[in-house]
Amino acid sequence: MTVHDVARRLPTPDDLRDLCRSLAMLDAILSPDWESRHYSFNATWAEGEEMASMRNGSGDEYSIVFSAAGIYIRGFCHESPMSPYGHDGEPWPGLIDDVPDVFKPFVEEPAFSDEDGVPVVTACLWREATDDQWRHGTIDFPLDHPDPDGATGLFPLLIDRSPEAFQRFAEDYYEVCVDPEAVRDLYALRPLDQELVSSLNVEVTLAELAQDISEIGYPQAH
Repeated sequence: MTVHDVARRLPTPDDLRDLCRSLAMLDAILSPDWESRHYSFNATWAEGEEMASMRNGSGDEYSIVFSAAGIYIRGFCHESPMSPYGHDGEPWPGLIDDVPDVFKPFVEEPAFSDEDGVPVVTACLWREATDDQWRHGTIDFPLDHPDPDGATGLFPLLIDRSPEAFQRFAEDYYEVCVDPEAVRDLYALRPLDQELVSSLNVEVTLAELAQDISEIGYPQAH
């Protein structure tokens, strides 16, 4: 799979934002230790901008910026043959060349670059507010590689949005049993109560999640 396949299978912008918030909330419940989390979401990342992120602890990561201009997605797989570190410190040809001007600040964003200003990216997609589909650059992918840009490993839960997909990921990553019905509730953005939280992690209280709920912008019960 490459970004070409991801672009065809990503949900709509609103559904992607909801999914990213759900993933972050699920991880916050399963992993009170922020450093151990896989998925996160910051509803106040910058003025008028929200950011979803993933990091797998092994050097792979993605960042998704939601703004009034649209959505910019940057992924990095450290073992990808398209890594700038295997290409003279330059992004792979075509990868970010076609990024619209409105998203260029995200391409150059220090948080998404290394100390030398090199964009840390092997996969890139975007969707302007006026677009009716996801877009990507014109890329000649390396031949004879099963996951040339890392998309297969970076974006599986954005492609398969079933609660069972998250259940499989979490049970493998956190080594705990996960109730798929609880995942379904969070995927539906059901406001949290203690019973729902406890169905995922009996050691976490709703009060302890208050800061995470606020940062993620997850719906709260009234």
